[in-house]
Amino acid sequence: MCCSFHHIKLSKRTLLASDARTLSDRRSLVLTSLHRGSGLAVLRIATKRRNTKLQLLGQAARNMVLQEDAILHSEDSLRKMAIITTHLQYQQEAIQKNVELSSNLQDQLKHLLK
Repeated sequence: MCCSFHHIKLSKRTLLASDARTLSDRRSLVLTSLHRGSGLAVLRIATKRRNTKLQLLGQAARNMVLQEDAILHSEDSLRKMAIITTHLQYQQEAIQKNVELSSNLQDQLKHLLK
């Protein structure tokens, strides 16, 4: 599981780096448009889109953190269940031995009472 978390962290970094490059490319395009006289409206639209993208990226990052926490919690629960399963198997074996001993004792008592 450790490797998959490392992969998730690398994927997040790659995603953020890719979006940063895309934003940088768009910023350059906006600046070029401003030089051509497109004006303040283009800058407002680009800023609004950028803010929306940043909000979506923030939400995606929060969701990914929540998913990582859920996975870690699930792994912890599975470990605990494995321990409980082992204990139950030991108890089952002990009960089976006691049933066998009980049968033997009943047979001995019957033999003694005859």
